[in-house]
Parts: sequence; C-alpha cells; structure tokens
Amino acid sequence: MSHKAYKFRIYPNKDQQALIHQTHGHCRFVYNYFLERWNTSYEEEGKGLNRSIMSKMLTKLKKQDDTAWLRNVDSVALQASY
Repeated sequence: MSHKAYKFRIYPNKDQQALIHQTHGHCRFVYNYFLERWNTSYEEEGKGLNRSIMSKMLTKLKKQDDTAWLRNVDSVALQASY
C-alpha cells in the first residue's frame, strides 16, 4: 500500500500575512476563553460545554463592545479553535 502526500507552499503578501497573524491571535484568544469556560463548567456541574453552547456563546461574545474586534476575522477559523 502506497501513501501519497502533497505539500503546498504559500507566498502571502504583506496584507495577507497581517490577516494570517491577526486570525491566529484571535483564534488563540477564543481557544483560551472557551478553555476557561469549559473548565469552570466542569468544576461546577461535572460536565463541560458542548459545541452548540459554545457556538451560541461565541455569537454573544462577538456582539459585545469589548470583544467586537473578533468580527474582523473569518468566523469559521474562530469556530474551529474550540
């Protein structure tokens, strides 16, 4: 049995690099935010949060004024981070 793999290299311009770095930073924030919420829920209730609840929480989080900057990046990337 033979396995094949493809490697792709991208050459982003300055604007694309900035967007990639911004997306990574936002995803890191979302990951840490939901990790804290999940741990708190687990300690209090004995179970963590499910994906549906976290999706609703992300929507509310993006609507808040202090975290409105989360709207600047792709929502799929943010959802994939939790």
